[in-house]
Amino acid sequence: MGNLQHHSQTTLRVNGKPHTLTVDHRRVLLDLLREDLDLTGAKKGCDHGQCGACTVLVDGRRVNSCLLFAVALDGCEVTTVEGLSGDGGGEEPHPLQRAFLERDAFQCGYCTPGQICSAAGVLAEAAAGHPSHVTDPAAPSGEPVPLNREEIRERLSGNLCRCGAYPRIAEAVEDVIP
Repeated sequence: MGNLQHHSQTTLRVNGKPHTLTVDHRRVLLDLLREDLDLTGAKKGCDHGQCGACTVLVDGRRVNSCLLFAVALDGCEVTTVEGLSGDGGGEEPHPLQRAFLERDAFQCGYCTPGQICSAAGVLAEAAAGHPSHVTDPAAPSGEPVPLNREEIRERLSGNLCRCGAYPRIAEAVEDVIP
């Protein structure tokens, strides 16, 4: 059979800092973040990409980190809930984090990091003009999509909350719409 290589050197920028690691080809981003980099905000919920608890941003787009092989992301920018504020120290919370606190948009808190990262992705997608399933087909293509309650609920529908904090989550997102 010979000597098969099952590891590769992979470099990721995580929350603005470069990390070069030797990564098993089967290792998913979620496990790398939680176990290798001690960034435990993203949670392992279903491990099948169905609950959204593991949502992070890769190159600004929201992804289920439990489904992505880390080696496939070589050179990518990863932002976790710990890095959303962008100040490196986490001193000042991101406006979404503050809104979630002010609106009491969580109960057990397990899904909250994924909800917040997903909401950050939703704001960027709408601003970039990406339509959702409920966007008016007559809306001008490429123009920012106005986020109303229906748009927010549709766009966050891949993030589950077992406690049912959905109304407060939608309110928190509404609070930070530019």
